Amino acid sequence: MKFVVASLALVLVHSIACTAQGASSAPEVKKPIAADAVASVPASADQDLTSRPAETLAGVYKIGPGDLLNITVWKETALTGPFLVRPDGMISVPLLGDVQASSATPSQLAGDLEGRLKRFIQSPNVTVQISQVHSKVIYLLGEVTRKGPIDMAPDMTLLQAISSAGGLTDYANTKKIYILRNDLGKQVKIPANYKEALKGNSSFNLALQPGDTIVVP
Repeated sequence: MKFVVASLALVLVHSIACTAQGASSAPEVKKPIAADAVASVPASADQDLTSRPAETLAGVYKIGPGDLLNITVWKETALTGPFLVRPDGMISVPLLGDVQASSATPSQLAGDLEGRLKRFIQSPNVTVQISQVHSKVIYLLGEVTRKGPIDMAPDMTLLQAISSAGGLTDYANTKKIYILRNDLGKQVKIPANYKEALKGNSSFNLALQPGDTIVVP
């Protein structure tokens, strides 16, 4: 009798061990990723770059006299079209008359126009774009193909300005190019390493400011 009981106990222990081993060796079943979890994954940096230029221009660029604006009022063709910023910084808008545009960003001006148009239009939707930039000017002197002032494009760099002037002449001393800049009423001289800028080193391809003078000996 004792032998039978011992045998049954051994069988029971072996059965439990086999069951535990089978459970531990079973393949792990991965839960499917929820749709909302996929949607919450942030976009890559490359995807964000596609809209950055437009956002930068609308949020940072300051409108100035001489700039040509393209203003669109949704479903209002009479209010849509090109608008030239006058020397006094104003634009003439139908229904509104003169509106201050100078020193505002495109997005700020759009918001101002929407607020003013609410008196005449229900829920106006206004978009302001910079069509042509003429208020920001830089100057080039010395050994460049075309000397004198040029209109400054948004975020213009040293290389872009020299290219807009037709490039350097054969007599240009690329080692001694410099920028003259008005800094709080004082004129400062900023050396420019032209050859390093050409190699793609962005730290030497200096960002320009309105009123800068590029001198090419």
